[in-house]
Amino acid sequence: MGFKRRFILGLLWRVMVLLLAAFLFVWSLSLEGLGAARLLAALLCAGAIAGLWRFIQRTNVELARFVDAVRFGDFSQNFTHRHEGSGFSEFGEALEEGMRRLRDERLRLSDDTRFFEAVLDDAPTALLTIDAEGKVELANKAARRLLVRHSGVRIEDFAEYGDAFAKSLADASVGRPRLVPLTIDSVPQTAMISAALVHRLGSRVRVVAIQPIQGELNAVEIAAQSDLVRVLTHEIMNSMTPVTSLAQTAAGLMAEVDKGDDRDIADARAAVETLARRADGVMHFVESYRQISRTPEIRRRVFEILPWARELEALFRAGEASAGVTFALEVSRDDLTIDADPDLLAQVLINLMRNAAEAARAHSDAPAVSLSFAETRSRRVQIEVADNGPGVPETLRHDIFLPFFTTKEKGTGVGLSLARQIVLGHRGSIDLATSEAGGALFRILI
Repeated sequence: MGFKRRFILGLLWRVMVLLLAAFLFVWSLSLEGLGAARLLAALLCAGAIAGLWRFIQRTNVELARFVDAVRFGDFSQNFTHRHEGSGFSEFGEALEEGMRRLRDERLRLSDDTRFFEAVLDDAPTALLTIDAEGKVELANKAARRLLVRHSGVRIEDFAEYGDAFAKSLADASVGRPRLVPLTIDSVPQTAMISAALVHRLGSRVRVVAIQPIQGELNAVEIAAQSDLVRVLTHEIMNSMTPVTSLAQTAAGLMAEVDKGDDRDIADARAAVETLARRADGVMHFVESYRQISRTPEIRRRVFEILPWARELEALFRAGEASAGVTFALEVSRDDLTIDADPDLLAQVLINLMRNAAEAARAHSDAPAVSLSFAETRSRRVQIEVADNGPGVPETLRHDIFLPFFTTKEKGTGVGLSLARQIVLGHRGSIDLATSEAGGALFRILI
């Protein structure tokens, strides 16, 4: 209201000045010999018209400048008119307050945008965006860490991670999650993939979430195996304990009775002693499996691989299994480190190297075993134990990590199952492939 009142007052006195100037100019025309007065009256009239026009246009000019500033996003404009009077100070302050609120709103939106971008980029689930033309973009850090092997932005470029994965990206359906095989760092695993449609700049974009769940599946499998082994060993030991005790007692009694002069008693004694030994053997066999049901405690720390690997080499060479076996150690770089439990991981690798040496010695005239460490593109450590033995048949590769399963005559089936538990406890993976020499290749990723 203050601006309106002052504006009207300013307009009225300018109109009055114009009317007065016009009257003087007309009056001067009616008189002779007042040329200078007529000129002065004309100039006064022109000035009054110009002042009135400028006064009226000032509001329009300021409003146009405000609209242009909003349209072009220039929120640095100043609309303060503190010394111009006629209400323009209030008008300028109103425009300035509007500009200030627009600046604040822009800052708030900018902060919100940065926040949501940070949330998206740091989200633990890998996210991809696929536009209507099939262009794929890695939307966050998790996706860039997970998918590092491909080159290109087309869906078919992602066949590097498996044909099934590329087909799942091409599938335009949304909603229900699907389990899809995914190959990461040459290791097959399972991922849960789901998609949603969002609108962006007038077009629809599919957002695909990729969640590798092989670790969770492995954990469930190990837990189920552990529970099964725990129940079986408990029941077997409860049943075998009295049998073992009675067999040992009977063997002791038969030893007292047997004087060596009765063949039947001697045969009975041999049978009872054999029974006692086998009962003890079964108890020892069952006891050895109880360790599978106990999840190993992982104590991780970061350490340099090279000196630790040399200690493993020394331990391997000191064992009987290394006799006559050529051993090769390779570490991709001297300062390579790993975040793991050095003791448990050493137990896994020594077991694998001994198995490799036994297989190579039984198959080749020049047995050879190698141990290598390298960093993958996803910044994980890849460990490989290879030999030139007979390898493992394709039909058995999914069974060798199961408890109780062994291909050795005197094996217990504990070593590889326990090794898998330790690796999975590191949130890693262990897989079996064929080495360049045709033998077995155990690949561990941590």
